[in-house]
Amino acid sequence: MLGATANTILPTTITGSLPRPSWYTENLGQRSFLAAMVETRFREQYEDALAVYLTQQDVAGLDIFSDGDVRFTQDIGGQSWTSYPPFHMEGFDGTPRRAPAGGGGIAFPRGHILHDYIEARMMPTIVGPIGRGNLQYAEMWKAAQRMTHKPVKFGTVTPELVAFAVQDNYYKDIRERIWAISDAFNEELHALADAGCPVIQMEEPQVHLLAARGVVDDVINPEYMLKVFNNTVRGLRDKTEVWCHTCWGNPSQQRMFAEIQTYKPALEILNRVDADVITFESVSSGGMDLAAIGEHITDMKITIGVIDHHSLQVERADAVADHIRTALKHIPAERLAISSDCGMGREGMSRRHAFYKIGALVQGTNIVRKELGAPEAVCLLADPRYTLTM
Repeated sequence: MLGATANTILPTTITGSLPRPSWYTENLGQRSFLAAMVETRFREQYEDALAVYLTQQDVAGLDIFSDGDVRFTQDIGGQSWTSYPPFHMEGFDGTPRRAPAGGGGIAFPRGHILHDYIEARMMPTIVGPIGRGNLQYAEMWKAAQRMTHKPVKFGTVTPELVAFAVQDNYYKDIRERIWAISDAFNEELHALADAGCPVIQMEEPQVHLLAARGVVDDVINPEYMLKVFNNTVRGLRDKTEVWCHTCWGNPSQQRMFAEIQTYKPALEILNRVDADVITFESVSSGGMDLAAIGEHITDMKITIGVIDHHSLQVERADAVADHIRTALKHIPAERLAISSDCGMGREGMSRRHAFYKIGALVQGTNIVRKELGAPEAVCLLADPRYTLTM
C-alpha cells in the first residue's frame, strides 16, 4: 500500500544505520526496550541520539526518515542487526555462544578485518517453539515517530539470516527453523503496522546472494527464499508500505565479495517479492545493473543507491544527479526513489561524513527534480543564508 512514496517525485531516504555519537555509551543489550527506557541514563542517551539523527535528516532534506538503527548495540561489524531478534524472541535460551562457523556461507581468513566480524558473532540457541517475545518494534518506532512529522521507516533483518546464525536444539531442519522465525516476524510486523508505521523495510533477503553464489541446493535456494520473504510480509501491504532492501553487505563498511556482484541472476525472482518498493545497490557498482533492473522489475517502485556506504569520499551533487539521470533512462520517474546503497554503519565512518553524504543525496536529487519540473526539497544544509562565512 503506497503511502510514504505516493505523491513525491524521486522520494529520498537512507537505508537505515547511522554512525553513533561518541557520547552515546549506553547499550540496550539483552534488555527489553521498554525495560531499558525506565532507566534515566539509557532513556536520555537513546532519545538524544534519536533527536540528532532525525534533525540531521531534516536539515539535509530527506523525505522519509530512519531512526538510525539507534536501538542496536555498539559492537563489532554491526552484529546486533542480526542478534537483536534471537536475544528478544521466545524459544531461545538467551545464552551467548559462538555462532556456527561460516553461517550463511560467510567466512574470512584470520588476519582480515571481517574475521573479527565472524569471531564476534555470539548467538543464543533455540530450545523451544519460537515466538515474537519482546521484540517491541512498534514501541521503538513510536519513540522515533513522535519526534517528527516526516514518515519514519522501520527496518529489520530477514528471518533466514537469524536462522543461519544460531544453533538449534528444537526444530528438525533448517527450513522448519526459518519458517518458524518467519511466522513470528510476521506477527510482530503486523503489530508494528497496526501502530501506524508508514514504511516497513525487510533487509537483505538472501535471494540475490544465493543466486550470486550459484547456490542450487534442494533445501536452501533463491526460490525458497522468495517464499520466506512473502510469508514474512504476509498481509502487510494492506496496512503499510513494504520495502525489500537488497545489497551486498557492509559490516565495518567492507565489501563482502572480492569482485563487484551483479543482480542479474536474481532479478526474475526478485520481481516476485510481495513488496511495494525494492532497493538496489547502484552507485558502488557504477550503475552496471540499471538497465537490467529497469527491464525486469516491472511493477514495484525501484530505489537506487546514489551514495556509497563503503567510502569516506563525500559524493558531489552533480555526480548524484548524473547517476539519477542514467537511472531515468531505464526506470520511469514515477517509479524511482533515491537512497544510499546500504546503511552508513555504526562504526565505519564519522557522523560528519554521513551527514554530508545525506546532504549530497538530496542536493543531487533536487537538481534532477528541477529538470523534471517537480518540487524540490528544502535542504537547509545547502542554504546560503545560513553559512557561517561569507
